[in-house]
Amino acid sequence: MDRDALQGRLDGLVRENRFTIAVVFPAVGAALLLASAEGVVPPPLAFDPTLILFGTLVMRLPLIAGVGPLLDRRALAAVLALAAYSYGIEFVGVRTGWPYGPFEYGIDLGPMLFGEVPVGLPVFFLPLVMNSYLLVTLLLGPVARRRAVRLLATLATVLAVDLVLDPGAVALGFWSYGAGGAYYGVPASNYAGWVLSGTVAVVALDLAFERTALLERLRSCEFALDDLVSFVVLWGGVNAVYGNWLPVLVACALFAGLLNTDEFDFGVGRAPGGWPGR
Repeated sequence: MDRDALQGRLDGLVRENRFTIAVVFPAVGAALLLASAEGVVPPPLAFDPTLILFGTLVMRLPLIAGVGPLLDRRALAAVLALAAYSYGIEFVGVRTGWPYGPFEYGIDLGPMLFGEVPVGLPVFFLPLVMNSYLLVTLLLGPVARRRAVRLLATLATVLAVDLVLDPGAVALGFWSYGAGGAYYGVPASNYAGWVLSGTVAVVALDLAFERTALLERLRSCEFALDDLVSFVVLWGGVNAVYGNWLPVLVACALFAGLLNTDEFDFGVGRAPGGWPGR
């Protein structure tokens, strides 16, 4: 099977199962994570590493399919370099506390590399940055033609994403910061670290993808940002259960931004398993 045929099948799979992938899967995932954290789900199913990694990969399918046609040699090289970078900076962070502040993992998020860093780390990290980049590209429209504007706006969006992610992850016990932090147990140093790691990732992605081709793909691919919907459902739900209301508001703001783009189609998918129509 050639690449175009494989891409067509993947697009069809995502389109036919949009609602299941973007809403049902993260909702069930949030319920299982919360039940695990509260001791309702017994071992070995509680925080099962394989289920965590598998569920994450499923929710990433719309993004993978969305950018798939754009992965030429330059883009693929950038993605691989960022994957290596994510491992490197995470190893440094776990061992030294720099740049995020001293922290440690409380549970295994899939297989752990050398027992310290999740093997699936790029699957967790890179899509957060890519989703932010795509959202800014769509939301700002012609304004995003200016590189400085789109880079700064994307970095701000990445930080907003982490304002949602980290409090929920800390509440679940995914990881913890030794000295805690004023923002739902998260220290300011974490966000200073994200300015560094996020800047590197945003610049790399901006250089990796040709802007015209990216816009053309987004206009023909209504599900490219469904992964962001999954993020809002999963982490917005987790934060709501724990009463972390500021992260919930940030999650709602991200979703509102998505709905204000012309390219994201919230009302397609009348095929079985697809997104309910308007």
